[in-house]
Amino acid sequence: MSFAWGKFSRKQLDVIANTTARLNILDGSVRSGKTIASLVAWIMFVAEAPPGELLMVGKTERTLKRNVLDPLEQMVGSKYFKLNRGAGEATLFGRRIYLAGANDERAEGKIRGMTLVGAYGDEITLWPESFFTMLLSRLSVSGAKFIGTTNPDSPYHWLMKNYLKRAGELNLKRWQFQLDDNLNLDPAYVEALKKEYTGLWYRRYILGEWVQAEGAVYDMFDDTVHAVDEIPQQFIRYYVGVDYGTNNPTVFLLIGQHEDKLYVIDEYYWDSSERGRQKTDAEYSRDLQEFIKGRYPQAIVIDPSATSFITQLRRDGVRLIRQADNAVVDGIRTVAAFLSQKRLFVYRKKCPNLLREFTTYVWDTQAQKRGEDRPLKQNDHALDSLRYVLHTIFGRLAPGVLPKPKGW
Repeated sequence: MSFAWGKFSRKQLDVIANTTARLNILDGSVRSGKTIASLVAWIMFVAEAPPGELLMVGKTERTLKRNVLDPLEQMVGSKYFKLNRGAGEATLFGRRIYLAGANDERAEGKIRGMTLVGAYGDEITLWPESFFTMLLSRLSVSGAKFIGTTNPDSPYHWLMKNYLKRAGELNLKRWQFQLDDNLNLDPAYVEALKKEYTGLWYRRYILGEWVQAEGAVYDMFDDTVHAVDEIPQQFIRYYVGVDYGTNNPTVFLLIGQHEDKLYVIDEYYWDSSERGRQKTDAEYSRDLQEFIKGRYPQAIVIDPSATSFITQLRRDGVRLIRQADNAVVDGIRTVAAFLSQKRLFVYRKKCPNLLREFTTYVWDTQAQKRGEDRPLKQNDHALDSLRYVLHTIFGRLAPGVLPKPKGW
């Protein structure tokens, strides 16, 4: 598949021509052209780099391949770029490039002992600071260079506090991107993306600002809009979300798809601390089967930590079980997108606990001061169940897209 080159903005051309610092970082909006500009700059650097080891890093090697290596291969062609995933290496213009994921504190051990002349980084704010610090210590060859990209995060994030705010003190160049800096996007897509985000997410992912999360997690939730007294009579698909608890509540949610909208149409909520009795896995399995009786869900999406319950369900012949993608902040963003687009509704009569949690689920202010986006682990059990379904099933789809039944 050949790469479709488009127009370069002035900001992108400036990146390509002037990544001359030791650290070169592009931050800002999603889909704003950061990756393409940074990759062109990286290609040019590798083609002329002095002898030494090269490294490319993502949160995981899988996301690195999807976000960076696949576009890179399309840009230069398979003649000049080859990927050897088994060895964790690639070659570009005959130069070997090591590949690494930086998804936890242990990752920095992967690059100890390396002597780097160049490194490329994707999704830097998702890395542990220890990895970034180790990476900089490895860039020890004369003329060594780092080129990296990231979306904005909390203004207290280590990358902002320790590096971007200190760009004038460090050998660091920074380019800030907004969505409108990409000259090649379909205007209808840009408009859809702007509608998809509101509040915190709009400021970060459209305007490219480093702003703090405040107050309610789902501040776009409107009881007069998203809570409904009537639901469609027919649904083209059903999904079930499960948040399993022992001391905490166990929640099942039944979600129906009608055209391009989702409706939470029923909930099961067992709080053992209030009821005075913890149910067994076998009891919860029977309750779940009764809960979905007569309806045939496409998937039952379950908290991946609920291993004993998943085992019990399989023993009882329950099929279509899918372990949830439990990326909390990404999942919150997916749910927020559905709310913002008015494509998610809750049946008021049947889902009182979910509605209550929407208005009481808040960000952890102490975590924010440490540069972390993290909600308080309170009033979240029904919301976790909802997040599991929406992010696991729909989180990778393009804005405004839901799967349609065959024949449409």
